[in-house]
Amino acid sequence: MTTHLVPGDRLSGSKLRMLMLRLMWVRMCTVLSRQRLTTLLRLLGLMSVLLLPAASAADTDAFAPVTPGKVLRFPRDFGSHPAFRTEWWYVTGWLQTPQGQPVGFQVTFFRSATGSDSHNPSRFAPKQLIVAHVALSDPAVGRLQHDQKIARAGFGVASASEDDTDVKLGAWTMKRAADGSYAIHVPARDFSVTLTLVPGAPMLLHGEDGYSRKGPRPAQASYYYSQPQLKVSGSIARQGKSISVSGTAWLDHEWSSTVLDPAAVGWDWVGINLADGGALMAFRIRDQKGGSLWSHGMIRDGNGRQQRFSARQVSFTPLRQWRSPRTGSTYPVAMAIDIDGTRWQVEPLQDDQELDSRASTGAVYWEGAVRMLRNGQPAGQGYLEMTGYLKALKL
Repeated sequence: MTTHLVPGDRLSGSKLRMLMLRLMWVRMCTVLSRQRLTTLLRLLGLMSVLLLPAASAADTDAFAPVTPGKVLRFPRDFGSHPAFRTEWWYVTGWLQTPQGQPVGFQVTFFRSATGSDSHNPSRFAPKQLIVAHVALSDPAVGRLQHDQKIARAGFGVASASEDDTDVKLGAWTMKRAADGSYAIHVPARDFSVTLTLVPGAPMLLHGEDGYSRKGPRPAQASYYYSQPQLKVSGSIARQGKSISVSGTAWLDHEWSSTVLDPAAVGWDWVGINLADGGALMAFRIRDQKGGSLWSHGMIRDGNGRQQRFSARQVSFTPLRQWRSPRTGSTYPVAMAIDIDGTRWQVEPLQDDQELDSRASTGAVYWEGAVRMLRNGQPAGQGYLEMTGYLKALKL
């Protein structure tokens, strides 16, 4: 690859970035062996992302909008939607060890469109990023164990199929089979997770047939469905020792281009597999003063009866705070959620379930296994996610 310059040339931002990448490529290739070229490709992907300018408000026009009335079609919509800015496949659940000890787990794959020039023919253009997080919540450890990865899509390193759920980031994989089950394999830095998830209940389409509002403006929305009551089997390995586990999980798949209102700093979200076979999902979008800009709830009971609840019917009340010794952020780890006159209360499996993803998505958030009470009585298990407590969340 060569670049020719003559005196007086003016380099545009895109040309300058391409020149820098080419020079770095030539220099590095002179000292790196073939066996290390894969690592170089990943590095170049990250470098090119860092050289991209921040997207402006006008850039959002380049992404597909979320609009009401769209009919989700499966298995196509199990797959990736690269025309939209942000997307994630998010699995959380409770596992049980052979000794009967509870362990929470989270595996999330993100796809992010960078907004770079879609007409750029270069294979190195970072048009799509794949990010992944994995975490274990084990009270015997006393804190969250987690790992994270990021890479530009392409070169056999990272990908997200548009046909069905099939996401890859190096050796980290999540794939849906024709029978509806999911296979997850994540060999993380300090532990490994290998799980099979089998549907145990019908899918949930949130909002209006999958069109889920996240703010006062119609464009502040996502396409969103969940698969609760997934039956889990598999193994986790730590310190060279593998143990069998089983349990129940919840899967969210969501994609959007504009989610948060400019006044929003983050959200609180809960997804619970109820003990009667039902499911509960509720969230609120918070402003800078801790108030709710928007909230929503959904409950399906064990008989399959489903109810949706509007913002005026759903409220979140912090009950107990925990302060992170690492970041100084304070989270309401115990929370009351009042939904249409019924009080639901979440209690954490352990307080320290903070995940620092500043090396990938840039966010610090609390993502934890929780027990759910209904009017003071045990009602289920699931996960609570709280973002924007250290600083405002930027998607």
